[in-house]
Amino acid sequence: MPIYQYKAFASGGSNTTGVIDADTPRDARIRLRRDNILVSEIHELRGGRKKKLGGSKPEKISFLERARSARAKNASGPSGRNLEIAAGITRQLGTLLGAGIPLSEALNAIIDQAETRKIETTFRRIRERITQGASLGDALADHPQYFSEMYVNMVRAGEATGRVDQVLSRLADFMQRSRALQRKIVTALTYPVMMIMLGIVVVSILMTLVVPKITGMLLDTGKELPFPTQVLMNISDLFSDYWWAGCLALAALSAIVERYYKSDSGELAIDRFLIRMPLLGDLLRKGAVARFSHTFSTLLESGVSAVQSLEITQKVVGNRVVADATGFIRTRILEGTDIATPLKASGVFPSVVGYMVSVGEKSGELEVMLQRIAESYDEEIEVVTERFTTVLEPIMIVLLAAVVGFIVYSIVLPILEISSMA
Repeated sequence: MPIYQYKAFASGGSNTTGVIDADTPRDARIRLRRDNILVSEIHELRGGRKKKLGGSKPEKISFLERARSARAKNASGPSGRNLEIAAGITRQLGTLLGAGIPLSEALNAIIDQAETRKIETTFRRIRERITQGASLGDALADHPQYFSEMYVNMVRAGEATGRVDQVLSRLADFMQRSRALQRKIVTALTYPVMMIMLGIVVVSILMTLVVPKITGMLLDTGKELPFPTQVLMNISDLFSDYWWAGCLALAALSAIVERYYKSDSGELAIDRFLIRMPLLGDLLRKGAVARFSHTFSTLLESGVSAVQSLEITQKVVGNRVVADATGFIRTRILEGTDIATPLKASGVFPSVVGYMVSVGEKSGELEVMLQRIAESYDEEIEVVTERFTTVLEPIMIVLLAAVVGFIVYSIVLPILEISSMA
């Protein structure tokens, strides 16, 4: 009987290694899973050496290596549309497993009712990987466009504890909340962006089409034009003659900012600047804290260790400043401290969050307390979003009115002077 050497996650999320004799890698995984050991890498041993399974490559690369590869292919995780699809499928799969339906039959049901050919193909591949002996978490990790690193980790934890159906239900709730939070922030930012774009279009049309015709007629009168009209004409000439230079400058500026943001120092500087901005910074900070609380709570409830939960949470909070604070908390936990102390010391999280986390740790209900924090910040985001749009709307209208008003004034002024002289 072949002997296999494995690396795995034991109950509670700790790493373990060992050897086991079994007929196939699948049999080895099944036997280990009964002991609440979740295999992440397995090799056959022959003559005291590892044999690469399935040809020139190991049968299974380690989870950490796969996670790095997934992040390289899709650093931002599932897109908005894919997130909605994954949330719906996750809830269906959790319901089917909770009803006692075997995993293979549950996957068949998902395949039969797949909305697109791409989803059907994805789940056929997942089912094929599972029939070959892979765990559900292993199979899902091959498709980062639908299932993020956090998703895979939670499923792995659910498999180790025998609560996959409960974990999938939590995941579905979490993804729907995340999508709702994302919509709130995007909605708040969409209005000012549209107003700015509309203002640029209106002013550009006026300066390139309307103003040159009117000022041309005014010049034909031979009268000296007022100073505001001369300024308007100069600006109009710039728009008409050098619009291409403006477009190039905007494109270059956008490329420079994007490249700078991709660097560590640039990302930190820009994210720090954004969360310090009036109104917008408050919205972004509350959104990051809400994501931190939702993600950390969901992972802990699913049985993922605190250290691993913070490592995953650090990647999804959406702001470098909050992410660095999360990494600081994780480092201090590894040194033996509690969660609340470094959280308060980070200076990023509001003091009320630190006190609530401290109470949750002392009472043994940290997951519940984090969920309450997340719900509280969801409500605050609603208030901040409404305040943001309420304050910004009149500001944008006044700015646009001021620009258009200057154009109208500069055109009407010489007409009135000519009329008075007539």
